[in-house]
Amino acid sequence: MRRQIPYINEEVSNRDFKYYIFDWDDNILHMPTRIKMEHRDTIDSPWKPVEVSTATFALVRADEEHYRAPGGVWADAFRNFEDAPGRDNFIEDTIAALEKIEHGEKPSPSFYTFKKTLIEGRIFAIVTARGHAPETIERAVRVFIKYVLTEEERETMMSNLRGYRQWIDGVGDGEFGTDAEELDYYLGMCRYSAVTFEGFKERMRADPIYQEKLAVAPTAAKPELAKEFAIRDFVEHIFHMLRRNGTSDRAVSIGFSDDDKGNVKCVSDYIRSELSKRFEGIKFVVYDTSDSTLSKGRKVCVSGQLNLPGF
Repeated sequence: MRRQIPYINEEVSNRDFKYYIFDWDDNILHMPTRIKMEHRDTIDSPWKPVEVSTATFALVRADEEHYRAPGGVWADAFRNFEDAPGRDNFIEDTIAALEKIEHGEKPSPSFYTFKKTLIEGRIFAIVTARGHAPETIERAVRVFIKYVLTEEERETMMSNLRGYRQWIDGVGDGEFGTDAEELDYYLGMCRYSAVTFEGFKERMRADPIYQEKLAVAPTAAKPELAKEFAIRDFVEHIFHMLRRNGTSDRAVSIGFSDDDKGNVKCVSDYIRSELSKRFEGIKFVVYDTSDSTLSKGRKVCVSGQLNLPGF
């Protein structure tokens, strides 16, 4: 017999506090979006236009002898990765990627982890090199929920979300909103950072610490630097959320996954040198998902203790 709705999972109060940061392309989904570049075989050959996948780009972006942005203008390389009037390409590409999985394509390494994160109702962040508005990325998450979660899994997600609201926010019986309203509340607690979106870049430039970092960073290092900023923003969001709810004495862990080895190294170094010192009570785990033969990626960094000190 199917359970009645609304159902509240009161057992979530016994769970550990695990939060997740996901790169999107080739980590959650193999997106069909292509990057516009130019390629030449030798230093004396003419540059020719070519479109590459995000996976290929991660391998060739540092090969400046053979690959470059169109005319050297990087803004033109990522036109397919931005919002534009009359285009809904991110949502369309997300649907196309999900339909390929429905037809038997092997999912990306973090696909099932992201699915589990949603079902369990855990707070997460999407941090991507794309240039979409946060609202666009949230819409893509809703598409993922619609296509990937079964009806029973969506019911489980909603029962978990109500359980967290009852435990942490003190929402009582009869005070919950509709499923749509509770889902809005949950997804509104998460973070969506497309690091080449102009609004994100403005926030980063306004930060005193990252003003200085950006001033001395070479162009090739700025995407990794932007991911640092987005990760710090999410960790601070989680920390203050726990303090506000009076649950800052619980063990906390935050996992980050990315298929780009450069990003993985940058984030791992950042955690070791800064975040693990500033947030000594948080356990940080980084997963390198660049090797498609490993189902969940390779764990490359664990740091932090399991007690949460003052901020």
